[in-house]
Amino acid sequence: MNLTDQATAIRQGEELDLARVERFLKQSIPGLEGAISVQQFPSGYSNLTYFVTVGGREMVLRRPPHGTKAKSAHDMGREYRVLTALRPLFPYCPRTLAYCEDPEVMGCPFYVMERIKGIILRREVPPGLDLGPERMRTLTQRLVEVMARLHAVDYKAASLENFGKPQGYVGRQVEGWSRRYRDARTPDVPDGEEIMAWLLCHMPPESQAPAIIHNDLKLDNVVLDPLDPMKIIGVLDWEMATLGDPLMDLACTLAYWVQADDPPELQANASMITNRPGSLTRRQAIEYYGQITGRRMESIDFYYCFGLFRLVVIAQQIYYRFYHGQTRDQRFARLPPTIKALFRQAQPLMAG
Repeated sequence: MNLTDQATAIRQGEELDLARVERFLKQSIPGLEGAISVQQFPSGYSNLTYFVTVGGREMVLRRPPHGTKAKSAHDMGREYRVLTALRPLFPYCPRTLAYCEDPEVMGCPFYVMERIKGIILRREVPPGLDLGPERMRTLTQRLVEVMARLHAVDYKAASLENFGKPQGYVGRQVEGWSRRYRDARTPDVPDGEEIMAWLLCHMPPESQAPAIIHNDLKLDNVVLDPLDPMKIIGVLDWEMATLGDPLMDLACTLAYWVQADDPPELQANASMITNRPGSLTRRQAIEYYGQITGRRMESIDFYYCFGLFRLVVIAQQIYYRFYHGQTRDQRFARLPPTIKALFRQAQPLMAG
């Protein structure tokens, strides 16, 4: 039984010019021979991801979505550079192969990397994969461990000192995501002013141990070993990585971390299967992270509230494109109820 992540036919309107892409790849990557074949990985709401084969060589191509509103969130060159620099110290990164910013090839920058072939857990567990309570506990622990390992990387040794500005990171994030929400708001979602004001008033002190942070580290962005599904062999989707407060990274993961006692609206739209029996709860994930990193967790309510709000903004930016007809992907039509449920999830945190 094949449990590895499978590509499918390319969605209408998201096709590639195969002749131009093939010409670029063969000019840029030594040894490529044979015909090109391209399919699309159907999951994911942000950058478009394609499965490319040339002869027997399997690769993955990443490009920004059509109708992009927040261009800073889809910097292909930046994503390519961090993967290239970080891989020697954090082997979960895919190996990069080529980067292109010539508009004649695709009309936008894109890059190509080697495919890490394995299992990616999305909303449904693949048939035949045993994820009983003991294995779910192990798997959720592994996710926290990989995050802790990333936060332990010496970013200066990776020559990534200029990859971000750790000082003042939390304040910039609160202000920046608030601005993005106001810019992308549509009439059918809350105005969000209450949570934005609360976050501004409850920011914790500056982190004394900044780190490389992924900002989207969740189960459907990691690759599991097909021979040992409890082993993580890859981390994908680095478009929002930077230098900053590592607890902000943990908070972003917690925002996706549904559990069995969460409201039905959150569970119905969950992208992680952490509501299965045996999974760590959010509280247990927080405690485990603190245990293996030694970091203090007193302000975790602020961080989790920020993680929820940031997820609101990401969903709203995606929905903005659908609302204004820039994409026809019908998955996006279901986002407003999820956005409202995330706002409700933040209310108890703001109430103390």
